[in-house]
Amino acid sequence: MSSPQSNKRLLALEKVLQISRDMVATNDLDELLGVIIDRSMELLDSERATLFLYDADSDELFSKIAAQSGEIRFSAGAGIAGAVVRSKHVLNIPDAYADERFNRDVDRQTGFRTRNILAVPLLDHSGDLVGVLEVLNKHTGSFDDHDITLAETLGAQAGVVIQRARLLVHYVEKQRMEHALQIARQIQQDLLPKENPQAKGFDISGWSSPADETGGDIYDFLDLGEGRWTFMLADATGHGIGPALVIAEARAMLRALSGAELDTPTVMAMVNDLLTADLSQSRFVTCIFGLIDSQAGTVRYVSAGQGPIIFYDRQSDKFDELPATALPLGIMEGTEFDEQVERRLSPGDMMIITTDGFFEAADADGDLFGTERMCQIIRRCRDLTADEIIENLRRNVFEFTGPVPQADDLTAIIVKKMD
Repeated sequence: MSSPQSNKRLLALEKVLQISRDMVATNDLDELLGVIIDRSMELLDSERATLFLYDADSDELFSKIAAQSGEIRFSAGAGIAGAVVRSKHVLNIPDAYADERFNRDVDRQTGFRTRNILAVPLLDHSGDLVGVLEVLNKHTGSFDDHDITLAETLGAQAGVVIQRARLLVHYVEKQRMEHALQIARQIQQDLLPKENPQAKGFDISGWSSPADETGGDIYDFLDLGEGRWTFMLADATGHGIGPALVIAEARAMLRALSGAELDTPTVMAMVNDLLTADLSQSRFVTCIFGLIDSQAGTVRYVSAGQGPIIFYDRQSDKFDELPATALPLGIMEGTEFDEQVERRLSPGDMMIITTDGFFEAADADGDLFGTERMCQIIRRCRDLTADEIIENLRRNVFEFTGPVPQADDLTAIIVKKMD
């Protein structure tokens, strides 16, 4: 016949099995932690329990749920829980106030009186620490060896289930972020021109490829009528969601002001002041904004930090690299943009505008693609269409960098004068 003690132990093991079933019944991390806390108090006949998760990156313990207590975060080297982190073994503290590792401040803040503690490491299937469970104040005396065995059994199962739930949380968050980035990328792609300008006597093309899901580059064309088109190419510092938002704002401002019959310097000055008010000191936008006049055969622009702007003269077979005409947008309110560049293009002449992702593209040895290599390619392709010239630049950049991942956004505009 089974003894009362044996029956008690069998009942406790049955509770552990039930707890295991309860734990695997949910994938919600907060709900899971609540189950572990509640069931551990029942299993070990205690007044209170706190579960600390381990943050390996910061080497901290923190509680997402604490029965009848607030959230706590502290160094993983501190206190009784910290001792468990170091040893990865159960600690049975029969008298909390007699142990110098015990932090009495929590009791003083909550009004709770801690008598004894059973601190349990929660380990995943690889034996790595997931967290620490502290069970406080056994109702009948102190925790014994049987309680330690139960706690170890519970801790081993809880650690694996918590790790699984945390991985699921990370997976769901990653999927959510990827979905959001896909939407952001699609929105940004929708902001790019659907077709190139059809300006009489000109062959004009633009292209952009972000380094990440979203980028900090953009280009745009706007038909003003009577053979006049505005063009812009801009590059916000960095690449990703933040610069993508900044560059979309800059594009919207330039578009809105382009139809207001304002001259180019005035438009740029107004956009600069608006961006300066909106952006932090660490962000700015390089931008070239100008006008193509197909009737006059001219291009005119202001360049806020965007350069070099390359002109190719077909008759002399020479290149001219022009620097920016002003500071980037968003750096200083009241910046003047009075200096303009105007060029009349003859048949075969070109204006080539690229972001620095082209000429600063680096190979595995750290060598840069450079503007000289760009000019050599343009010279070889001078009789091709603007689309084809950009395609040759793009292909040569990727062949040059080889297996090195694209480090920066790539954006280009080519304006070519036809016969």
